[in-house]
Amino acid sequence: MAKNVLFITSDQQHWCTLGYLNPEVYTPNLDRLAARGTNFSRAYTVNPTCTPTRCSWLTGNYPSQHGAYSLGTKLAEDTPTANDEYREANVRTALVGKAHFQPLVTTPEFPSLEAYPVLHDMEFWRNYQGRFYGFDHVELARNHTDESHVGQHYALWMEEKGYANWREYFLPNDPHRCLPGDRYTSSEHAQRQAGQAWEIPEEIHYDAWIAERTNALMDGFHAKGERFFLWASFFDPHPQYMVPEPYASMYDPAKVTVPEFTPGEFADKPPHFALTQQLKPDFSAYRTDEGCNVLHGAGSHLLSREVKAKHIATMYGMVTMMDAYIGKILDHLDELGLTDDTLVVFTSDHGDFWGQHGLTMKALHHYEDLLRVPLIVALPGVIPAGKDCADLQCTVDLAPTMLGFMGLDIPRYMTGRDQGRNWCGDHAAARRHVVVENHHNPTTFHLRSLITDRYKITVYRNADHGELFDLQADPGEIVNLWDHADSRDLKMRLLLEFMQADMEIEAMPMPRIAPA
Repeated sequence: MAKNVLFITSDQQHWCTLGYLNPEVYTPNLDRLAARGTNFSRAYTVNPTCTPTRCSWLTGNYPSQHGAYSLGTKLAEDTPTANDEYREANVRTALVGKAHFQPLVTTPEFPSLEAYPVLHDMEFWRNYQGRFYGFDHVELARNHTDESHVGQHYALWMEEKGYANWREYFLPNDPHRCLPGDRYTSSEHAQRQAGQAWEIPEEIHYDAWIAERTNALMDGFHAKGERFFLWASFFDPHPQYMVPEPYASMYDPAKVTVPEFTPGEFADKPPHFALTQQLKPDFSAYRTDEGCNVLHGAGSHLLSREVKAKHIATMYGMVTMMDAYIGKILDHLDELGLTDDTLVVFTSDHGDFWGQHGLTMKALHHYEDLLRVPLIVALPGVIPAGKDCADLQCTVDLAPTMLGFMGLDIPRYMTGRDQGRNWCGDHAAARRHVVVENHHNPTTFHLRSLITDRYKITVYRNADHGELFDLQADPGEIVNLWDHADSRDLKMRLLLEFMQADMEIEAMPMPRIAPA
């Protein structure tokens, strides 16, 4: 059905930061992609953090199955991925941009190519020829905006553009990351304040790098008549919110809508919710596990309305800039005459908070703002054009679905589902429910959600509390029905469905071929 796949992803993008859904933000290129394809308005991430979700995109498995269950973990190099199937079919594969399949720290037992100091080893990356998780070709970076993690292929490209001083646009290494052998630890660049423009020239912003290199790879595949799976992996609008001009001043903070906390809304929520509204909250009770070096979201979320407005305006600028460079990729697909033969998929790894429920960023609160993601799919003449579909989607399904559109067999180890029929307009083939995993900590923040057409229920390991929302009657998720006496039967029914859904996702790597 498709000759090629162009997979375009953003990072930590709220589902409603698209122009055709939100008049406050300008995204003409993603709008035109939606106009020639289908927008799924109820698409959910498989996990509300980066590494687990990105590894699920690649493997077609849930994080509990592929093993990269949380930030700071890694996908084992010998893990089967969709790239194995593409290689068997002589489909070329490439990734440009963010991988985040591995952590920022390397150890003898768990080595990482995305860690200090190898991130800054320019000779290593200049000569790198490895098949990173089965890709024929990768060009990598690891930094969001001005983080000190900058390096790898992105830094080499900036040098090629004549910016030998590229390091000065990024923060210096934190002291604990100043490791022997790292030649790029220092910089005069200082942390930007809310709403302050990033001084990096647009021509060497990573959006420009991703678009330029994606198009160059597309040229190469096209010239040789090769089928391809090409992943353009953008970093924005992941915080820190920061963007160069003219995008930094494109949106007026005084004119953006700033979400606010509803007084009393955390009275019926698990105890860690209310802690976020304290100036100096004590999360020590949640830091008892192995690996509690960072708990994303376990801190004070209090910000002034002024700061939140500046963040939103800047974030919108990041989205608009990213959209401009996505447009360059879509334009090039058209110029090469590949649009009619190429499945284009756009999504994000998870959502974001910028004030909703009094929260900021991620990763412990399973509200729609964090779990829902944009999902646009397009293939002319195959996928309905200009449609907005409310059928449930889960991003664990992306790998098997893209393989299906390429006419390739889907390996039995994949537990995501081929959604091809549903993407082509068959509503009867839609999911009945979605399971979202979040094993952020081994025990203290280990939670899962079941989402149906109407309800969402969230269960915590080693806890009696939970969440139950009627998304139809209470789309703002203000009233938690978990302890409501008149919701007892509903809760029991959903918990049974949850257990059955969890059984459905069990891997079956082979059929039963004999009586015993």
